[in-house]
Amino acid sequence: MASDNNPQDELAGTEQPFVQHLMELRDRLVKAAIAVGVALAVLALYPGPAALYDILAAPLVSTLPAGGKLIATSVISPFLVPLKIMLMTAFLLALPVVLWQVWAFVAPGLYNHEKKLVLPLVISSTVLFFVGVAFCYFFVFGQVFRFIQSFAPQSIAATPDIESYLDFVLSMFLAFGLAFEVPIVVIVLARMGIVSIEKLKAFRSYFIVLAFVVAAIVTPPDVVSQLALAIPMCILYEIGIWAAQIFIKHTQAPSDEAQTGDAS
Repeated sequence: MASDNNPQDELAGTEQPFVQHLMELRDRLVKAAIAVGVALAVLALYPGPAALYDILAAPLVSTLPAGGKLIATSVISPFLVPLKIMLMTAFLLALPVVLWQVWAFVAPGLYNHEKKLVLPLVISSTVLFFVGVAFCYFFVFGQVFRFIQSFAPQSIAATPDIESYLDFVLSMFLAFGLAFEVPIVVIVLARMGIVSIEKLKAFRSYFIVLAFVVAAIVTPPDVVSQLALAIPMCILYEIGIWAAQIFIKHTQAPSDEAQTGDAS
């Protein structure tokens, strides 16, 4: 009876037939695809796929000897590689719209306290991933490439292949983007009751070792990139513990006693 008088935590949406859910999913996917298509069209006009690759390659080119350039060892690489970068950039630009469509599809099936849990995590995880990618591009790449070039013998002409460089960049972007999701993982583990805040604090010293092990595995074998990944992970772990304590307080499900009190 308490739930009849307290609709605040009821499902926001009404039940719909299965076909209507499929139609809504189709519409959401179409809107997301349109957003990616619009971003792709804009990027094709300006700055264009070739200029996008030049921007991506700028941290490496700036560390090469004077006049140094990247090379293409495949016939179609000068066409395919910039096109891949343009597609990736278009998706990243349209990602807020894509995530909004995903949220609009699942939100009607969530309780109010679940909405308070999911939406902040979706937004913060997206922002943190972009911050990780930006940190890698603007800070890590320059330091790593200068460090590597300092070891190159004078008899070697540094002319990296554009496909190899793209693979390296994507792997580094993914590594740093995921590494910056550490606070989200900590919050989810604590919020779901899998690990308590006290255990997370006790695991701090072990996580520091784990962070350096992960950095040694996923980054190039140079101390600069390893420190650039491990140190932020340790800092973000501490931020995650602090944020988890606040997040738990504001996303608790209403208790039966509270519902009964409201109903009376």
